[in-house]
Amino acid sequence: MAFSGEQRLLIVCVTLLAIFVAGAKGIDIFLEWNVAIDTTIKPVSLDQPVITINGMFPGPLINSTTNDFVHVNVFNNLDEPLLFTWNGIQQRLNSWQDGVSGTNCPILPGKNWTYVFQVKDQIGSFFYFPSINFQKAGGGFGPIRVNNRNVIAVPFPKPEAEFDLLVGDWFYGDYKKIRSMMNTSLMAYHANPPIILMNGKGPFGHQMTKDHESFTVTKGETYRFRISNVGSSYTFNFRIQNHKMVLVETEGSYTNQITLDSLDVHVGQSYSVLVAADQNEADYYIVASPKLLSANDFNSIVGIGVLHYSNSNSQVTGPLPNGPDPHDLEFSMTQAKSVRWNLTTGAARPNPQGTFNVTNVTLSHTFILRGSKAEINGLPRYVVNNVSYLTPETPLKLADHFVNGSGVYKIDWFPTDSVNSEAVDGVFVASGIHKGWIELVFINNFHDIDSWHLDGFGFHVVGFGIGDWTPESRDTYNLFDPVVRSTVQVYPGGWTAVYAFLDNPGMWNLRSQLLKNWYLGQELYIRVHDTDPNPAKERPPPGNLLLCGIFGDSDAPASAPAQAPWTGG
Repeated sequence: MAFSGEQRLLIVCVTLLAIFVAGAKGIDIFLEWNVAIDTTIKPVSLDQPVITINGMFPGPLINSTTNDFVHVNVFNNLDEPLLFTWNGIQQRLNSWQDGVSGTNCPILPGKNWTYVFQVKDQIGSFFYFPSINFQKAGGGFGPIRVNNRNVIAVPFPKPEAEFDLLVGDWFYGDYKKIRSMMNTSLMAYHANPPIILMNGKGPFGHQMTKDHESFTVTKGETYRFRISNVGSSYTFNFRIQNHKMVLVETEGSYTNQITLDSLDVHVGQSYSVLVAADQNEADYYIVASPKLLSANDFNSIVGIGVLHYSNSNSQVTGPLPNGPDPHDLEFSMTQAKSVRWNLTTGAARPNPQGTFNVTNVTLSHTFILRGSKAEINGLPRYVVNNVSYLTPETPLKLADHFVNGSGVYKIDWFPTDSVNSEAVDGVFVASGIHKGWIELVFINNFHDIDSWHLDGFGFHVVGFGIGDWTPESRDTYNLFDPVVRSTVQVYPGGWTAVYAFLDNPGMWNLRSQLLKNWYLGQELYIRVHDTDPNPAKERPPPGNLLLCGIFGDSDAPASAPAQAPWTGG
């Protein structure tokens, strides 16, 4: 049977549409995690408890594609409550699955609970970790990949292989003991981890290391490294001896492709770089050295791995490759400003990332947030605008949904554009206007590099500066192609500004990614609310909702029958 040209074109269009619709629907990914303590792993040749998932440290990869539904059944075999959060996964219309203390009751010891979330309208590199009880310092973290659907082109040739590289500082000893000492100023303000791990392994050549991380490559091929800073304190500078890196992606956004000798990765951030195996067949150092510390040898706090060419017959030797001056913050800020959104490529959708730009947005509110430290009731605390967050027994999301927050929190008493006259603590929630644009200005009064994260959203990083922020600082903003991500650094004595479109209703955590800062109060919650009960605005509670606090531990409040599990929308 012969077809006319118009008929053939119609068949092609229908076929492509069918492929697009099928790819847009996504699939269900079912995972079962057993979370436990293991004392035999010994990342630094010490007897210490390490939080594992299915016996693994780091935990297993969540390998997904845009629009997939991820079901994670978590069995808590620890001796204390547990929650997981999905760093950078936006939980569209579904803050019930966010996995932080303000949205979820914890999974109690000996119990299990299933998270169900959709990796919708995102691509890129992310990670998960336990969010309460200082547990991140004991492990429990792992990588997340969100891949493009087949109908969306990736803006670089397919690499030979992809490597997940989780890099972070690490404490010696029991994370519970370190947590218990956080009530002392010496520990809370001054204690920092003494070593950096790569994928849970100590540095090559270090006296405390029994094993190191190594990646095998073939000469002539190109590889994608997905690098995440899963640590608690340090920004690190990442580099590979004698090899250039091409930056291509960060936290769900394709970037303009720039070639780098080294890359600063701040706490909580993730990046993808392409590395061409174009050197002589040998072994080369992979280095992660902390910023603001002079540490450049094998006995200092430097993470060291090995890039191994498949035909190499010799072990890497000699001095480590030099990086930028660790105290040179101008270098770091200049590099940060060069990380820009690729406006010509699609990401989770076929339209270019830059279709929705910020050149002419109308701001509905500005939050000016000053991070600092204080003593409250004789205890060390980290504060925002001189207010430190106290975690209530009842998650804010539960209280918001069932009793309008009554008895748990008060809305909008937190000063969002001024500093409280004296340091206080409390349960504070700020209002965010649904589908309004908010400007967040983070000001750092510490001597360390701070790092801020907003759950539920990607924000446009529009500006960095040193000194005081003023309204005139907006004249320096990049509104043309600011990168969109969920975690951003704030330099000592400086400020960082971001714009966020609050189109995702829910109760969302805004926090410092520095673990001790977060643990001791440097966070708040933003309530993005829409009175329209249409499920397209926000999903109802899941059928397996955990209750705690003022709601006890029954299946659901009598006045609020459980809803069916979410399967899309």
